[in-house]
Amino acid sequence: MARVKGALMTRKRRNKVLKLAKGYFGSKSKLFKTAKQAVMKSYQYAYIGRKHKKRDFRRLWITRISAAAKLSGMNYSTFMNGLKKAQIDINRKMLAELAVNDATSFAGLVEQSKAALNK
Repeated sequence: MARVKGALMTRKRRNKVLKLAKGYFGSKSKLFKTAKQAVMKSYQYAYIGRKHKKRDFRRLWITRISAAAKLSGMNYSTFMNGLKKAQIDINRKMLAELAVNDATSFAGLVEQSKAALNK
């Protein structure tokens, strides 16, 4: 039997990494060793980025809710406290959506929150 060497699989593996590194600057897209390091680092950034995305969106929603609540004469923390006391369980994503697209229903929630705080 003929001796089998791993040239084909090695080349495939290297080309896979180089394909992932396409568009990187300089030798990071040409040389296997530096490309492999760059791709591994980009995977780390992507993993961390998926966690940061959740934080960033929550911060954005809170900012939007806060701005809309201030227009109605409340700050964010008292508004959220009032909603909790009124037993209105709605997440921040939907509250932000209401604040941006449906100001009248958000104003109704603000009134319910104020009423729950005054009890």
